[in-house]
Amino acid sequence: MRLDQLGEWELIDRLSAYAPPGQLADDAAILPGAVVVNTDVLVDTVHFSDATMSAQDLGWRAAAANLSDLAAMGCSDVIGLTVGLVAPGATPWSWVDGVYQGLSEALARFGGTLLGGDCSSGSQRLLAITALGRLGPGAIRRGDGQPGDWLLSTGPHGLSRLGLALLQGERSAAIPEDLRERAIRAHQRPLPRLDAIPALEASQPQGSPWRVAGTDSSDGLQRALLNLAKASGCGAQLRRTGLPLDPAMAPLADAERWCLNGGEDFELVLALEPTWAERLCAALPGCQVIGELVEHSSPTLTWSETGLPLQESDPGYRHFS
Repeated sequence: MRLDQLGEWELIDRLSAYAPPGQLADDAAILPGAVVVNTDVLVDTVHFSDATMSAQDLGWRAAAANLSDLAAMGCSDVIGLTVGLVAPGATPWSWVDGVYQGLSEALARFGGTLLGGDCSSGSQRLLAITALGRLGPGAIRRGDGQPGDWLLSTGPHGLSRLGLALLQGERSAAIPEDLRERAIRAHQRPLPRLDAIPALEASQPQGSPWRVAGTDSSDGLQRALLNLAKASGCGAQLRRTGLPLDPAMAPLADAERWCLNGGEDFELVLALEPTWAERLCAALPGCQVIGELVEHSSPTLTWSETGLPLQESDPGYRHFS
């Protein structure tokens, strides 16, 4: 079979046969000494475009995407990044300089240093980022959820997709200026939710063991929920009345679709026992309960109100398709 027939998730499942069991099941890998390592690749015309972001924005976004995966594993401390740069020889130095300025701005904001990397000529611009961090009070794993856990989102979803639509001129209807600014910033300068880790620690009920399931939502909220359900051996129910939408975005025709499958919001989707979930929502602004994990023999995703499955006709961006 070809990669466009397999798709990204089937490809990852097949590649997992070359690693220890469960090694590729999370957002990043945990090494001895509680060090977490993650690698992400950003390819020109696939992940970025000069038409929608500056070189500085790209550098920030490249760092943020990797730091989001560190947060999704429970990192409270960023060690740094390595950067692999591939670009045609005709690429202006000003573009490269801008990318590294953006990377440096993100590291100055969230911690860590530029540790090294590599450069090569190639026919297409590409950034391969490896991020390293240290675990905080405990690891967050996709497979640690249990039936009865509440599902949480650390923030709204769909803003990044709205920002992309605005930058590409897809939206002709009037959009309030403050919503326009938030959406474009969410797309160009996302914020990895490293702040959720100290909030989790502070809200942990006394005497309760550390058990947090979670993932980041860069591939879309629906995909994040399915990944949690599959890894935890549960079903997931999503509350339609509790979708994590920016209130100003909710009236838009595409709001629900982009909330579920717009992608690249870089929030965390967590599964916690109810008491801890309530305490975290009180401690972390923007965090809200969006559903629950339930007993089920297969990883299903249904609406809490009706029990009907979510449509899978728009599962977000698919590589190789």
